Amino acid sequence: MAKENETNDTSNREIVTKRLLNAPRELVFKVWTEPEHIAQWYGPNGFTNTVHEMDVKPGGVWRFMMHGPNGMEFPNKIVYTEVERPERLSFQHSSEDEKNPVSFDVIVTFEAQGDKTMLTMRSIFPSIEERTRVVKEVGAIEGAIQTIDKLEAYLNAQQSLRKQLKTNNMSRVTTYLNFNTETEKAFNFYKSVFGTEFVGPGVQRFGEIPQGEGAPAVAEEIKNLVLHIELPILGGHILMGTDAPESMGFNLNFGNNVHINLEPESREETKKLYESLSAGGKVTMELQDMFFGSYYGSCTDKFGVQWMFNCNEKAN
Repeated sequence: MAKENETNDTSNREIVTKRLLNAPRELVFKVWTEPEHIAQWYGPNGFTNTVHEMDVKPGGVWRFMMHGPNGMEFPNKIVYTEVERPERLSFQHSSEDEKNPVSFDVIVTFEAQGDKTMLTMRSIFPSIEERTRVVKEVGAIEGAIQTIDKLEAYLNAQQSLRKQLKTNNMSRVTTYLNFNTETEKAFNFYKSVFGTEFVGPGVQRFGEIPQGEGAPAVAEEIKNLVLHIELPILGGHILMGTDAPESMGFNLNFGNNVHINLEPESREETKKLYESLSAGGKVTMELQDMFFGSYYGSCTDKFGVQWMFNCNEKAN
């Protein structure tokens, strides 16, 4: 159905939203296709989601309940027609609310532009009249813009969690800790135990993230959370930490909140270690150049140990 729409002139019954996102394509596609992520940002301002099922493949179904700010609930069903990772998603979106039935096609494309992504979301309605109706009755254009605003803010938070503040490319191994909201409390405790002081710029907070022109502001509830912190312990070993609350799509538990962080001197060594440790395990972030200047990736090895790879050597 989506391919047929593309061959015809559908411009007079479309809503098109485009945004250049400051995140790599693989990450943008990931937060569009994993329930723990998309539930945190999808939909207009004030709306939240409960995902009942999500099977991202041709013919697969994503069924979710959208909770409105006025207490009303809106059941939704999506059936995927095309899935081309990480370039494209096509699906049929229908409301399962008998009082306000809506059905339309959506095509989302993810175009890599260096370490950024040009996202284009096309919603194609069955008629001009139906497009006019949803624009007037449910504010579909503004809702689409707000949805992409929330996606952009969520990606900024995800990227910030991966940011490393190391200023040279000497190799080192550190331990990286994640907490829901207690990073500062935990690190003050470790500071008292080891009698050391925080290094680098001290406690960095989400509210200090530089905001690019037109970028959504950092959510008020996370501004005071810890973005990054470093504390030397025994033998010069460094503990690093960040807050990763559930509101940003994280589900921390004992065992998945600790990473061994490798910072090799060269990109070649970084790639070798990444490929060796991820073999037989699970890649959680493809090794790639990130907007904050690092060659970064992460994986869980075949024994369940989590690793981060972070090289500051520039590409040739």
